[in-house]
Amino acid sequence: MKITAESVYADVARIREAAPLVHNITNYVVMNTTANALLALGASPVMAHAEEEVEEMTGIAGALVINIGTLSRLWVAAMFRAVRRAGELEIPLILDPVGAGATSYRTRTCRDLIEYAPPAIIRGNASEIMALTGQGTQTKGVDSADPSAAALEAARRLNEETGGAVCVSGEVDYIVDGEGVIRIENGHPMMGKVTGLGCTATALCGAFAAVNRSFQEATAGAMAVMGIAGEIAAEHAEGPGSLQVAFLDALFCFSEEDLKGRLRIGVGS
Repeated sequence: MKITAESVYADVARIREAAPLVHNITNYVVMNTTANALLALGASPVMAHAEEEVEEMTGIAGALVINIGTLSRLWVAAMFRAVRRAGELEIPLILDPVGAGATSYRTRTCRDLIEYAPPAIIRGNASEIMALTGQGTQTKGVDSADPSAAALEAARRLNEETGGAVCVSGEVDYIVDGEGVIRIENGHPMMGKVTGLGCTATALCGAFAAVNRSFQEATAGAMAVMGIAGEIAAEHAEGPGSLQVAFLDALFCFSEEDLKGRLRIGVGS
């Protein structure tokens, strides 16, 4: 599968034209960041968590993003309602297993969601992806203690189980599906100092999946745009605070020339 700057930007243009609704059941920490990132790119975000409305909201969305960062019993119940509705309507489901492996509750909730309705896309760090396949790993709360390449075998196993694209994010982002592995090598170290940017990457995967049903392509495009916007932001930032603002501006102003000049993509592990 060949992914180019032109093909990624074509998806960006589709997002800006269609403004797909991306329904996020996500965590308290990142709601503002992810909503603003989706808006800056051109999508339309909504954060709806109540059991009484999630099915109806999912029914009008272009994608459903489930992020387990701040779990509670009521939110888990709402997640399953939304996931069921997404499956009925063939709406892409994107799962972010935040902190899987840190506690048994997080890991079990993710496994239950995957078995209930296999996601179109799973995006997590190496420790989270490994935890989903039962591999022993170490986490630092919700942060990874493993390099992204360490989770490639786990990503392949998850792809075989779900049939969806699996993204292991880190210094290098790996996107695995049945057609092979794509590497995205864009990004900047300062991005790791802003909480919620990993969750933002998952939300952007939702926007891309709403306009491109090749989920490996959609994930690769989202991670490429995410990394390049981070690089552009870092050139104007003095630290994590100004990086966050500059990142939103970079998404809003994102151009095909940015992709052509910066995209670093490869195939294979």
